[in-house]
Amino acid sequence: QVQLVESGGGLVQAGGSLRLSCAASGRAFSNRAMGWFRQAPGNEREFVSAISYSAKGTLYKDSVKGRFTISRDNAKNTVYLQMNSLKLEDTAVYYCAQSAYYSESSAQQDYNIWGQGTQVTVSS
Repeated sequence: QVQLVESGGGLVQAGGSLRLSCAASGRAFSNRAMGWFRQAPGNEREFVSAISYSAKGTLYKDSVKGRFTISRDNAKNTVYLQMNSLKLEDTAVYYCAQSAYYSESSAQQDYNIWGQGTQVTVSS
């Protein structure tokens, strides 16, 4: 059974940086797109970024473009989210998810395996 474990969350001041990691078990990782989603208190979970199985394709939520970078290391079964220039509105629980498909997607229904989440808190 595939499991996803996120790490790297924490408390950071506005303008700072964090790098989230998501380690996956199972052999399907290198053949599946991966995504990051987030959920702030009182809000629905929303798409942040996604990467294709080969890392040739990426997608970003408009508000994080130019600040966040998604990457993956298939040899390590790990996907990363480098977050720079963090803003107060980036505060949320961040979830890693594995898609059922090869190509990157912003649609939550395309993802069938989810991690437990890691808290990111940006302070002023």
